[in-house]
Amino acid sequence: MSDKAELTKAHILEKVAPIFNKKGFVATSLSDLTQATGLTKGAIYCHYENKEDLAVQAYKLMVKKVIRPLTDVMEQQNRASSKLKTLTDYYRNYHSLASDFGGCPVLNIGINAHYTNSKLFELAKDISRKLENGLKVILINAVEEGYLKESTDPDVLASKIFSMIEGGVFMATLHHNGKYLLMMMDEVDQIITVNRKG
Repeated sequence: MSDKAELTKAHILEKVAPIFNKKGFVATSLSDLTQATGLTKGAIYCHYENKEDLAVQAYKLMVKKVIRPLTDVMEQQNRASSKLKTLTDYYRNYHSLASDFGGCPVLNIGINAHYTNSKLFELAKDISRKLENGLKVILINAVEEGYLKESTDPDVLASKIFSMIEGGVFMATLHHNGKYLLMMMDEVDQIITVNRKG
């Protein structure tokens, strides 16, 4: 693919990704896509197989935009205890970050695609599973480092914390108010404190 074609493909994705994220797969129309990109239907589908292919790539881009900053700051931390603190700090500001892109793509697409697009729904489930499993690994490391009690169950705690995060994201989105995430992150910090060793 030529450099010009790659640039056009990237331009299309950047323009349509927030629209898919806000409106969902079914509600996003062809006119939404052509209006956002300034291109014709033929020009768009010259670079993408069909609407579903475009929506899948758009979803992946949105996830990258909201999760990559978290990955970057987590990679700067050497200890699991620091990673846990970094996680809650990140989600305290997540509502304003995600709002710039039309909300949390994991939540938006997960709910929107549940009954309308099985491929997108499975992608959302996969990302959710990866995030929860990543948290589980951090908790396992925190036990091994002696930061958390040996009796800590990383599976249960990861599920609980991740559910609290997603619940906070949902409430913050529903009410357009980041306070719900702030409250949930305080609760997560408290749960971690209760499970601390010594």
